[in-house]
Amino acid sequence: MSDFDAIDSLLATVGPEAELPSPRIRQELRERARLSKAQVARALGVSPSTVAAWESGRDPAGEIRTKYAYLLDGLAAKFTTGTASATPSAVEPAVEPAMAPAPATTDTPPASPMPEESEEPEKDGDDDEVEALAAPEPCVLCGHPAGQRVAGFVQHLDPADCRPATPENPVAAPAPPAVEPVQATKPTAAPTSRTTTTRPPERSHGPARRAFQEPSGPGDLIGQAVKAALAEHHGDIEAATAMLLKRAIPDAMRLLDETRKGARYDVIAHPWIPDILKKQTSRGADQIWEARPKWTRHELPPGKHEVTALDINGAYLSALKTHLPLGQLEHSTGLPHDRRRAGVHLITPPDWEHEDVLPNPIGNRDEPGPLWVTEPTLRLLLRLSGPKYGLCAPPEIHESYTSGATENLLEKFRIALKDARDAAIAEGDEVTLEYVKAMYSKFVSTMGESNYNRELYRPDWMHIIRSQAFSNLWLKALKAHDEGLTVVRAMGTDELHVIGDWHRVFPEGRGVTEVKVKDTYTAGTDTDDSTGEEQE
Repeated sequence: MSDFDAIDSLLATVGPEAELPSPRIRQELRERARLSKAQVARALGVSPSTVAAWESGRDPAGEIRTKYAYLLDGLAAKFTTGTASATPSAVEPAVEPAMAPAPATTDTPPASPMPEESEEPEKDGDDDEVEALAAPEPCVLCGHPAGQRVAGFVQHLDPADCRPATPENPVAAPAPPAVEPVQATKPTAAPTSRTTTTRPPERSHGPARRAFQEPSGPGDLIGQAVKAALAEHHGDIEAATAMLLKRAIPDAMRLLDETRKGARYDVIAHPWIPDILKKQTSRGADQIWEARPKWTRHELPPGKHEVTALDINGAYLSALKTHLPLGQLEHSTGLPHDRRRAGVHLITPPDWEHEDVLPNPIGNRDEPGPLWVTEPTLRLLLRLSGPKYGLCAPPEIHESYTSGATENLLEKFRIALKDARDAAIAEGDEVTLEYVKAMYSKFVSTMGESNYNRELYRPDWMHIIRSQAFSNLWLKALKAHDEGLTVVRAMGTDELHVIGDWHRVFPEGRGVTEVKVKDTYTAGTDTDDSTGEEQE
């Protein structure tokens, strides 16, 4: 074969990329067909999170793109007959004008046709004015009809109006939107009757209920994975564990997808991110302060003391229960804290006058002045400044990037991991225990900018979950102090050193609500190290 023949053969394998409808149409076609993301993902050999990313603005490439286009064309062809008699007002145009405004994201599908004013240009997120809706829409917090939109999110102005759905008071899911038939073609022919929209939406209107839901439940994905790994390696525990640790990230994403089935809210997996959440250099950090504690008591009471170093179990696992923003972060200035939203905040922290007995809630800082903190840090400071504790003044909030939030976004995911962890401890199954630990720890560490997890890019979530773990440790130190123990040291997410009978304060064990002894040592005025440095 000549050099030119080889080039011709290579060129023959390269064809025009199949065109795709806009992300909005992709989701509408799937939902109208009553197909879940998991069903589409299985057919295409990808994960449900990847399908969600395609419906949020990302485009597949190569053979997967061709298959996805073929699926969408097939769905559109099926609806062509069913919608042939539809009136023009019941469907949307298949061809989007070149100069038309970018379509709104599908995060908040309306329960009824959009009102006339929705065609007007959107206001900046800084405005946060209350907008009266022409027709009630589901509240992003409780799902019941609300008549106002605040900062782009449909919600009740009075928190008392927010109430969870019950069997006696169900919340109806919004009807699926009508879809314009799209000309069907074979995968080798690129459609010419529509344009491809690849740019993700610039502004999110927040999450919404799914039009079609499936019963949730992750099944025994963890147990099945462990059994398969052990079988593949003929019972070799070390080899099976090594294999499972390598698969921890994709397996965690699969478990997350399963636990999110039938969930109340969709989330944006790859939203626009403000500059403060972007790394300043390739190996540097962004501008978010996580408030990691690294504190040692300056002076101990007179005499020798036995110090117990307690290990807090499953710190990151417990921290998965935290207020996470669902949609794209939106900027605001000069507004008080809204507990229905979450994100990151630029604050001037209050002075801390209890450094001799308790660590500063914002951790160790070298420089004074404003800094960007996460939702858990801000909520901790507000709590400590309240009437119950009165330990400090309220922090001064200068500006924020927030979105509508929920504390239970990862709750089913957390419970599945916790249950597997508890069962592994009870059965002495160290393989499953190490696997589960790797799943939640790597899940947290790779949801920022990482080459190991491309399905979820939420550095705001990563910072928030880490800060929640630090906040949880700080609250344990406060509990120990309030119960009469002498707090000697607080480090990171899981290390607390105390003097006194800690058994009456913390239960001992390996569960996530328990602590275990990491070390014991003697400290005090008669020792060389009066600060109680941990013995190695």
